[in-house]
Amino acid sequence: VQLVESGGGLVQAGGSLRLSCGASGSIFSTNAMGWYRQAPGSQRELVATITSGGTNYADSVKGRFTISRDNAKNTVYLQMTNLKPEDTAVYYCNINVVVAGTYTYRELWGQGILVTVSS
Repeated sequence: VQLVESGGGLVQAGGSLRLSCGASGSIFSTNAMGWYRQAPGSQRELVATITSGGTNYADSVKGRFTISRDNAKNTVYLQMTNLKPEDTAVYYCNINVVVAGTYTYRELWGQGILVTVSS
């Protein structure tokens, strides 16, 4: 079971990007999904999470970022609008799955994708 991220890149301040992260392999079901980011010289921080109960956002991205998921595709998205230079970071997706056959829980992390916002 693995995750594959896509959608990062370079964008000017005020622009938009959409990140995608899909899980593949022997998956029975998915639970919580989320996005985290790590800027140079900083610790990894939570950006947004989504569960069956709803969504949660870091204060710094509220009103600008939207997290969503497609359970049929085992995929989580992050729509980022009104991007700011301080959003520059490597973004990591996180998906919690139940593995088919064994019905064990696994926490998966994406490889990280760079988002650069120029001023």
